Amino acid sequence: MKILGIDPGLQVCGYAVVEAKLLDTKLIEAGVFRTDGKAELAARLCQIAEDIGQVLAAHTPDAVAVEQLYSHYQHPRTAILMGHARGVILQKAAEAGASVKSFAATRIKKSLTGNGRATKNQMQRAIQTVLALSEPPEPADVADAIAIALCCASENKGT
Repeated sequence: MKILGIDPGLQVCGYAVVEAKLLDTKLIEAGVFRTDGKAELAARLCQIAEDIGQVLAAHTPDAVAVEQLYSHYQHPRTAILMGHARGVILQKAAEAGASVKSFAATRIKKSLTGNGRATKNQMQRAIQTVLALSEPPEPADVADAIAIALCCASENKGT
């Protein structure tokens, strides 16, 4: 099963493609998309849609896994803006015919480390170990996208 994990963002959007087999999961590609932070919201959303569309076309994943929105009570506007980016991503995934899965941040962390409140560093080390990488994945947006894809792969294996 090929899974595209996405860490939604308006300025930086992390993505990772993993191939999950019964006893092996390997990283195929990972990176970030960047938008012009000074551009209007609509233009940034169009850029995200185009970038995600290219990855979907290149890798034809079976599933797209995306982190659920989290809103801190002091910053509700952030969640609203992130919802726009997430909506574009979900639409492109559905348009491509991929199954769409959403995971809470605590579920993603717990699936990799056993701790729903794991730090970024702990997550990066867990990813490095699981995928036998020479170094922890960087930047954090890429690590988050890989973690989301691995969580989806773990759930599909029934673990």
